[in-house]
Amino acid sequence: MARLTARLGMTRYEADEYYRIALDSFQKKKLEEAINNINSAIDMYPRRAEYYAVRGYFRLQDGTPTEAGADFDQSLAINPYEILANFGKGVIAYNDKEYDEALTYFTNAWAAQPDRAETLYYLGLTFHRQRDNVQAKYYMSQAADIYEKLAENDREARKRMRNADKWMSEFDKLIAEQLKREDVLQPSADDASN
Repeated sequence: MARLTARLGMTRYEADEYYRIALDSFQKKKLEEAINNINSAIDMYPRRAEYYAVRGYFRLQDGTPTEAGADFDQSLAINPYEILANFGKGVIAYNDKEYDEALTYFTNAWAAQPDRAETLYYLGLTFHRQRDNVQAKYYMSQAADIYEKLAENDREARKRMRNADKWMSEFDKLIAEQLKREDVLQPSADDASN
């Protein structure tokens, strides 16, 4: 009977129900309950990359990045294009100041879903940490545009939009300083003719 149930998808249906409950618990800020429910979903259907990615995200929010990283790795072993797992690995690498690695994961997440504001925001921050403020501003401005569209009905999006705007102002200053330094270092036409 168990094989027939699994074959007909009942186990997956039940696992998806635990997954839905886990997401609902997380939204209600019941993190332990959310983790318990996603664990049940994984126990029932262990080949679903999204379940591991979500558990990793919950664990990241719970302040356990090592366990979160293991979940993201498991998710990516099943599906290398899983957006949340790539994003989560990027956040962990960014927090560990491994900016090249962070850039790889954020780029993978961005390629899978180019209009996700959080990914664009972190791409901007990562390019900034690598001292490429032109690229940083490019991605941050895209994030700000998306946050602005969401801001009307979402207080958190308004806050993130303001943060993105502050970063873009900072990037403008840094870009202007860099151009000024480069201009000072470049010989003028008069200097070149002497």
